[in-house]
Amino acid sequence: MRFASLGSGSKGNATLIEAGDIRVLVDCGFAAKELERRLAELAVDPSSLNAILVTHEHGDHLRGVGPVARRYQIPVWMTAGTLKTDRCGQLPELNLINSHADDFSIGALRVIPFPVPHDAREPCQFSFVHDEKCFTLLTDLGQVTPHVLHEVKRCDALLLECNHDLEMLANGPYPPSVQARVSGAFGHLSNCQATELLLQIESERLSHLVVAHLSQQNNTPERVRETILESLPELESRLTVVQQEGVSRWFEC
Repeated sequence: MRFASLGSGSKGNATLIEAGDIRVLVDCGFAAKELERRLAELAVDPSSLNAILVTHEHGDHLRGVGPVARRYQIPVWMTAGTLKTDRCGQLPELNLINSHADDFSIGALRVIPFPVPHDAREPCQFSFVHDEKCFTLLTDLGQVTPHVLHEVKRCDALLLECNHDLEMLANGPYPPSVQARVSGAFGHLSNCQATELLLQIESERLSHLVVAHLSQQNNTPERVRETILESLPELESRLTVVQQEGVSRWFEC
């Protein structure tokens, strides 16, 4: 199993997971043409995608889901709460996710959805299991719940949100109401919160820690690395920060 970020941030998010002959896209916050361009950087044909999984309805995660699914006849998975926002239009095939229930499979790829606290109708995140290896994707949540911690503890590779640095957020351009939303219990994880999570899991098990969903106004890759490595210096060789504009390399689990 391997994965790659096609871009991560407030202007668009998409993550590609490949296991054997199965290719799954988590979220599509880019217009169809932009997604095609980014997939081409990894030599991936959009028509080879077996599924699009949606975490929640915010535009930076959902914008391109409907157009891409219709253009390439790709099945879509999302929660009932996300569906009720009615932002995708008609889909070629829709599968509803119950993030509090059992996992499901797409070919040989096992998908484990789990709920997260975020200001959306029914947000979820995912773990993926293939050949006894587990990759967990964890962004867009304001706090780490016991359920979230349980899911992350099992992973061999982790894509983790480090949205903001608390000092930069407090001194940045956002008005107090937006600052409160971002740093609140249903907002986004700070660098410090992400580090606290990492201190509670078996970080030596991680083959890759990929940090994502950085705020362009309230964070920097340097601040992220400094915060995490101050507490967990042993992660330095396994830590990668992905950003909004670039497509990452493949990360093997």
